[in-house]
Amino acid sequence: MIKPEDFQTYGKEQFDAAVQSANAYSKGVQAIALEISDYSKKSFEESGAYFEKLTGVKSFEKAFEIQSDFAKSAYEGFVAEASKLGEMYAGLAKEAYKPFEGYFAKRA
Repeated sequence: MIKPEDFQTYGKEQFDAAVQSANAYSKGVQAIALEISDYSKKSFEESGAYFEKLTGVKSFEKAFEIQSDFAKSAYEGFVAEASKLGEMYAGLAKEAYKPFEGYFAKRA
């Protein structure tokens, strides 16, 4: 027989898990936003330095070399950042789900 106390306990467990999950989600989203902001700032600074170098070039060959180096560097930086953000999103999902793991294991 189900008692009213069981409903209260069930509701409290769910509420506590939801609060913990929301806190983990909030912290994860803040970390991701900070990472994106830092990457954007770094990318903007590198682009500025690239254009500054490019304006001082006297030959087409040197301009092509600078452009190639910048493209390679920008691509490698983007791939590294995308990988890092992917890991951060995966970590966010794990942390946000963690409060519910015990609950689902108990109920199974």
